[in-house]
Amino acid sequence: MVCLASPKQPTRPAEGHRYPRCVRSSKTRSVDVSRVRSVYWRRPSAYAAPLELSGAEARWCVEQARYGLGGVLATLPGAHYINHPWRNRDAEYKPAQLATASHSGLRVPPTLITNVSDSARRFAVEHGSVIFKPLRNTDYTDVDGRHLNIWVSEVNPDEITEQIGSAPHLFQRTVDKVCDIRLTAVGEDLFAVRIDGSASMDWRLHYDELTYEFVDVPPDVEQGVQSYLGSFGLVFGAFDFGLDRDGRWWLYECNPNGQWAWFPDPITHRITQALADRLVNPGEL
Repeated sequence: MVCLASPKQPTRPAEGHRYPRCVRSSKTRSVDVSRVRSVYWRRPSAYAAPLELSGAEARWCVEQARYGLGGVLATLPGAHYINHPWRNRDAEYKPAQLATASHSGLRVPPTLITNVSDSARRFAVEHGSVIFKPLRNTDYTDVDGRHLNIWVSEVNPDEITEQIGSAPHLFQRTVDKVCDIRLTAVGEDLFAVRIDGSASMDWRLHYDELTYEFVDVPPDVEQGVQSYLGSFGLVFGAFDFGLDRDGRWWLYECNPNGQWAWFPDPITHRITQALADRLVNPGEL
């Protein structure tokens, strides 16, 4: 990567010129990233050091790449991001998600984040049925290197032990749901899909049994989603809701970089088209 910058930057780039000029090169091609108009920031791999380095030297190189290349890619002049990496980062914290959702008018189940077992047990007793889920999905493997996933699951008060003291845990009152809803937002375009067929709290355990159907978004939910996106400066968001027996939508979380292409083709196609339209014509939407 080569970046050329003048110490005396004009307050506004000259017509037809993006400033500064940065060239990102690989073994097969070079791209003048200062001329990039749109960026789809989609689950990039982690920065890595050269293979011959290890320990402190490797960590140092990774941090230089993160703040060097990462800083350049996050400050492309005039570029339209879906989503900007720093906005993704801010919106990944579940406590911030839940607080912002509530402030935006979305319904959020009573939630407790704690590493104090007595507090967690009292919460579970008070609310009768409580689920547990991690605050972030991170790499977790056993001694043989096999990936271990922590799924959303119901927890009883007597299952909560002092072991939760090692890290914060998220407990939430169970929604008496009739189905799940994944709402994929691309700007003002909202694609709400009803998900039926799951036999557990976490529908990701039963992909082969699921059915999908587009549903209308209630006006109050639409307003809340748009307010939420605006609060974080997001263009894209994958919102997970539970639909209760009274027809109310309860927000569980919003992944600013969530999955969407596992849906059947008719659903995936519409989301793909909306993303492509925003990337190709960012100034016209």
